[in-house]
Order: sequence, then C-alpha cells, then structure tokens
Amino acid sequence: MKINTLKLSGLATAIAIVSVMASCQNKENTAATTTKADSATVAPKEAIVYVNSDSLLTKYQYFKDLQAKLEAKTKSAQADMGSKTQAFQREVAQYQQQQPTLAADQRAATEERLARKQQELQTYQQNAGAALQREQATEQEKLYDKVADYLKEYAKKKGYKMVLTYSKGNSAILFADESLDVTSEVIVGLNAAYKPEKK
Repeated sequence: MKINTLKLSGLATAIAIVSVMASCQNKENTAATTTKADSATVAPKEAIVYVNSDSLLTKYQYFKDLQAKLEAKTKSAQADMGSKTQAFQREVAQYQQQQPTLAADQRAATEERLARKQQELQTYQQNAGAALQREQATEQEKLYDKVADYLKEYAKKKGYKMVLTYSKGNSAILFADESLDVTSEVIVGLNAAYKPEKK
C-alpha cells in the first residue's frame, strides 16, 4: 500500500503567499529629530518589511507540533494498512494451499469472497489516503490563518503597510536590506501567542 507521504513543504508554500496589507495609520510625529536605526530595528519610515518563511517554519513551535502530529498519523495509517494487507495475503496463501483439495463450487465461492475483500481493501486504502490529505489541507489553512492574522495585528501595531515573505529559491524578492527583516521578532510573537493543546 502506498499512502501518499504528507508533503509538509506545502506549508512553506502556504506561508510564502502571506502578504498583508495593513490599513494606513495617520500617526503624528512626536519627535522632530530623526535617530539613526541600527540593523536590528526598522526605521518608522519603512512601510514594507519581510519575513523569512524558511526560518519561520523551522522555529515556529506550532508548525513543529503540527508536523509531528501529521507524521504520527501517517505512520499509524501505514501500519494499520500494512497489517490489513498482511492478513489478506495470509488468507490468499491459505486458499492457494487448499485449492487442489476444494470442490469447484468451493473454489469459486472462496475466489469471489477474496476478490470482494481485495476490493474493500483498495477502497479502504483510498479513503484513508484521502482523509489524510483532507486533514493536511485543513491544517495548512489553519497555519496560514494563524500567521496571517498575527501579521495583520503586527503590521497595524508597527505601522507597516505590507509584510512580504522571503524563501530561498522560491521568492519574488531578489534583494532586501537586512534592516527590513522582522523574522526573529515575528517568531517570538507567534511562539508567545501559541498555546499547545494539553494531552
């Protein structure tokens, strides 16, 4: 049996399309003098910042927990399907041993039953694979929503008009000044907001 291995890189793609347009905020300038910002702090005049989605996925605890959960479910489904397949194969082997001693009508009935069982096994496999794919898609959507919702609030709070994502080898951004990278701050905020489910 081959249950499709969950491709969690799809989650990276889901995050890579997060582009949040926060509502423009008309903030009054309280300071007349401009101070020079260091590389870790984005100057208030910057309206666009970016997040490295590769780093986000490796350091966001929710994603790590989600990945572990989906991998465990995949292994469980594969083990379940494996045991069902082995039981069926044993039944077929047993029939093949008894076949020469069976009457024609018994052979026909047994073969018909085994054919039905094989069909049921294939249907079960397809349904199990489809259920895992649906769950993966649902979890990807939840992950996307969590990140997008957080970034909307983050952008409003900071006065940014857009948050882009950068992913090595899969990005429209060819160059961006490191002072625009807010990944570390976003990861800290996301992890602080995440409350793992109690087992």
